[in-house]
Amino acid sequence: MRYLVTGTAGFIGFHLAKRLLDEGHFVVGFDGITPYYDISLKEKRHAILSRSNGFKPVVGMLEDKAALDKAAELAEPDVIVHLAAQAGVRYSLENPRSYVDSNLAGSFNVLELARTLQPKHLLLASTSSVYGANEKIPFAESDKADEPMTVYAATKKSMELMAHSYAHLFHVPTTAFRFFTVYGPWGRPDMALFKFASAINKDQPIEIYGEGQMSRDFTYIDDLVEGIVRLMRVIPSEENRVVSPVVTDTLSRQAPFRVVNIGGGQPVELMDFVETIEAALGKPAIRKMLPIQPGDVHRTFAVPDLLVALTGFKPVIDVEEGVRRFVEWYREDYENT
Repeated sequence: MRYLVTGTAGFIGFHLAKRLLDEGHFVVGFDGITPYYDISLKEKRHAILSRSNGFKPVVGMLEDKAALDKAAELAEPDVIVHLAAQAGVRYSLENPRSYVDSNLAGSFNVLELARTLQPKHLLLASTSSVYGANEKIPFAESDKADEPMTVYAATKKSMELMAHSYAHLFHVPTTAFRFFTVYGPWGRPDMALFKFASAINKDQPIEIYGEGQMSRDFTYIDDLVEGIVRLMRVIPSEENRVVSPVVTDTLSRQAPFRVVNIGGGQPVELMDFVETIEAALGKPAIRKMLPIQPGDVHRTFAVPDLLVALTGFKPVIDVEEGVRRFVEWYREDYENT
């Protein structure tokens, strides 16, 4: 099959594109290679993907409709996977406009593209951050998500709403998946695991927010990619609506549109996460305890039941194994380049 994947120089997009290429598919990757973090890491990811004759990169910003159209013309996609975004909860406090430009205006351009191309399936990356101040734990897709704590979360929920309207008006089958704290090799340097491992390795202090009294439903990258690939095959329609007394399907009554959590439903306490990193590195951290930052939530916790009902899969790689794999990559590949 032919795929257009946005964000292929990013952490998740790189891993998804590599999986698709390994399976023999044709992938056009679209990415802005922005300097939000070290672009050399992004360039290395694209270089690895470019070893395959089935990968064609196009560099451009989501806000640049002409560049996106060029990628679409090259791809002639059966499936579009929109992963590119301005990421990072905390950075949205410093530069909120970048989130509006990328996650709203840029996502609008992707929706317009899908309207024109009419792919078999459009898949969009959302986030557990949309649950915001919701006090109901764990988070199910049918829960209220109307109190975002950051501009990042607000733009992602707004993207979901726009996508629903496009699915309704223009009959584009669409799945929006909500990620839960993804980690693993080739991850982003601004995320906790990367920052902690780097600091511990250099005998520098790590900053632990919320006085360590937080938990996250960590999702290893291979599990996330498996979930996405399986959801690609479940095109939203009445034929695959889940009818169950214990699972609530989010398939819209007005459109071929569905929202799905991709998380394992196994939250880990932050201090347990730190100790797991220490064990994998074989050295203790210098801990600097700090109050919770604006926009942060105390915990994330997925209900994975809809994902399981639709695909027969839920994330299974535990934090000990996932952190071990990350540390192995960090020491063998990242530090030596």
